[in-house]
Amino acid sequence: MTRDLLTLAQWLSPAFPVGAFAYSQGLEVAIRDGHIADAKGLTLWVEDVLDHGAGRSDAILLAAAWRGEDVDEVARAFQPTAERLRETERMGEAFSRTVRAVWGLGVADAPYPVVVGRAAALRGIAVEDTAALYLHAAAATLVSVAVRLVPLGQTEGQAVLASVTPLCERIAREAANSTLDDLSSSTFLADIASMRHETLEPRIFQS
Repeated sequence: MTRDLLTLAQWLSPAFPVGAFAYSQGLEVAIRDGHIADAKGLTLWVEDVLDHGAGRSDAILLAAAWRGEDVDEVARAFQPTAERLRETERMGEAFSRTVRAVWGLGVADAPYPVVVGRAAALRGIAVEDTAALYLHAAAATLVSVAVRLVPLGQTEGQAVLASVTPLCERIAREAANSTLDDLSSSTFLADIASMRHETLEPRIFQS
């Protein structure tokens, strides 16, 4: 159990070479437009993305991949914008390349949540633990963006991340018992921000 958690911590840490730091999922536009100007606004944004958007859908796709379902094309089709599609494909390719090289896992390139789910299954790591740490890492990426752009202090950022930890646990538990019929998304502002980011100039992030 300890080794499994340490493996997940390594796979989903900022140091793992998937380039998560380069993406904001449209958050850069939301901050630029003034939708997020403080820790409270960031908390609401992250909660919505986790519970009603990419967080939940990625966790459901991860769980389906963990069970051995072929969800590659579903994961691609569920991306709301071209930038988000490139993001999940590039991160998935980088993740699979690294786990093949370091752990010898036979994981083919696929969208990011799909390859994480398959790698965890091959290592015998529990799906709920995998989904929970995946969601926490996704939230941490968004918090990191806001710390740099709002700007927020590091302590404020960590407080936001701590506040959404129980939500990550709940969504992971629900995703582990879900099916593809449970896929949905209603984070329209985040999706529109991602669309607008495609023409944003100047910009720091790739999504």
